[in-house]
Amino acid sequence: MRALLGSLWNNAYVLMTLTCLFWAGNSVVGRAARDVVPPVALAFWRWVLAFLLVIAFAWPHLKRDRAALRAAWPWVLVLGILGVGAFNTLLYSGLQYTTALNAVLMQSAQPPLILLTAFLLLRDRAGPAQIAGVVLSLVGVLVIVARGELAVLLHFRLNPGDAIVLFAMLFWVLYSVLLRFRPAVHPLSFLAVTFAIAWLFILPFYAWELIGGRRIVAAPESFAFIAYVGIFPSLLAYGFFNRGVELLGPGRAGIFLNLMPVFGALLAITLLGERFTTAHAVGIALIGAGLLLTRRP
Repeated sequence: MRALLGSLWNNAYVLMTLTCLFWAGNSVVGRAARDVVPPVALAFWRWVLAFLLVIAFAWPHLKRDRAALRAAWPWVLVLGILGVGAFNTLLYSGLQYTTALNAVLMQSAQPPLILLTAFLLLRDRAGPAQIAGVVLSLVGVLVIVARGELAVLLHFRLNPGDAIVLFAMLFWVLYSVLLRFRPAVHPLSFLAVTFAIAWLFILPFYAWELIGGRRIVAAPESFAFIAYVGIFPSLLAYGFFNRGVELLGPGRAGIFLNLMPVFGALLAITLLGERFTTAHAVGIALIGAGLLLTRRP
């Protein structure tokens, strides 16, 4: 068993593929859980569970890294709120009103948007191919959110769920760009601290949700949904992703994120019975073309 786990830990291709599968499943579960687990509750208990699971492994590293974490506390706080707390809470909220298929396909446009944001905020260089890729990907997102209907864009009748998911994507894009300012600490230390920041940030919103009368339905599927998002797209996916980047480098590892819309579409259609339309096909083709262009030298 130890040899098998060691082999898995050193196989970047398997680790990155599983990461994309787990992250795609996050949107599917967020949509499936909407009637039994309110969105803020799902986000809150996700990070509480993930924190409890990681803290035992992270504790020795946290003791060693505490000085570095304390010195960089503004960046750690911002990263924990943006990419862990706010992004996932908004994503689950948007999935109350839009399909998992829409959400996962829109998220596939994040790499080009990260490129654009890095250029705008940090003046990272971008060539004509990268700029064209960003534009193509944005057009693909518009096709998906408009369901292929020009009238939706002309009169700006945006589905509320799609609007919330787009807003959530903004937080993830900012998080990804600002990650370069994270302190040089062990990955487990960084995960544990940002997980803790996330659930502390979400706590007052969760209290407001409870005051409003929305509570978790005490059913086996409710706890299964929470267990999934707390273990697979949180603890395992983040750990696998960090290891994949360590083995492959960020550029090659980032290519695997293109698998997310593939897995997401298959899961949404198979498990939720969602319908794949021509607008989805056109949108994902445009986003894919944009991704290819942004990866040109």
